[in-house]
Amino acid sequence: MNTQAYKGVMVIAELVDNQIHQTTYELLNWGRGLADKLGCDLSCAVLGSDVRGLNEIIYRGADKVYNVNSPSLEKFLAKPFTSALTRLIAEEKPEIIVAAATTTGRTIMPMAAAELGTGLTADCTVLDIDPEEKILLQTRPAIGGNIMATIKTPRHRPQMATVRPRSTRQAGRDSSRRGEIIEKKYEPVLFSTSEKFIEFIIDTTQNVNIQDADIVVAGGKGLKNRDGFKLVEELAGVLGAGVGASREAVDLGWVSYPHQIGLSGKTVAPKLYVAVGISGKIQHLAGMQTAEFVVAINNDPDAQIFKVADVGIVGDAWEVVPEFVDAIKKIKACA
Repeated sequence: MNTQAYKGVMVIAELVDNQIHQTTYELLNWGRGLADKLGCDLSCAVLGSDVRGLNEIIYRGADKVYNVNSPSLEKFLAKPFTSALTRLIAEEKPEIIVAAATTTGRTIMPMAAAELGTGLTADCTVLDIDPEEKILLQTRPAIGGNIMATIKTPRHRPQMATVRPRSTRQAGRDSSRRGEIIEKKYEPVLFSTSEKFIEFIIDTTQNVNIQDADIVVAGGKGLKNRDGFKLVEELAGVLGAGVGASREAVDLGWVSYPHQIGLSGKTVAPKLYVAVGISGKIQHLAGMQTAEFVVAINNDPDAQIFKVADVGIVGDAWEVVPEFVDAIKKIKACA
């Protein structure tokens, strides 16, 4: 393969109801950093129907926006989206393609990689450029999150990766930036598929989605049992927060997997993260390290979580958390 024929970094915009989702701006942050290290352009592929606000993608760091616009892309279906993506890649030949590790990214990126005959590293937590080889370094958890593996794609192009949402901050906004928006119109036959969109069903198992929450209260093994974990749920309830958990708490059956935070769970970046009874193993820290402010409650003064906490409280959760809950209720009552 002539790897020299491929140039530039491309990210795949994340859309919700054909609106640009904030995850797109996180991808642009990753992409801008990679493109700057390579000294190349950053482009963004928008696959949808009459998507608005494309200039915002330029303001957030893209040099080019490829707008693949078709009524067939109004609802997400795997084959039409993959066909559009592979056609765009064949035309533009980016050397690196990055998408979010979401339902969309986890579906179309493997299909596209298979069609293109290249590799894909899924669910990355870190992306970087090898300073000598100038190729993509794709780091992701392996062996149940116990080690971090760094993967390269030296002989095939494009180099493809999906990256966890909330693994970096959103790209900054500069309304003075200028770029190019390129409309892509493809023949209808490209989008033909035997698939049919029937219904979108919302997951109601979580009152607040932890990846979208401004506040997350998470509990760990230090809470001793399921009754102890109810302290986390009560504190989250009065704060209007999402409920998170360490892997140990999930493995013990105190809460379901969608609440798990860490290398083998979700990555969150709330404004406030409250860790209750969590020791702070590296596997968990990797899932919440981009939180803006961290409060840790643990009865072990040597717990690792205190090293990343902005405020640390050494004490028994059974005593500390109820006091927090009472204080918050009183404040709300006076408001």
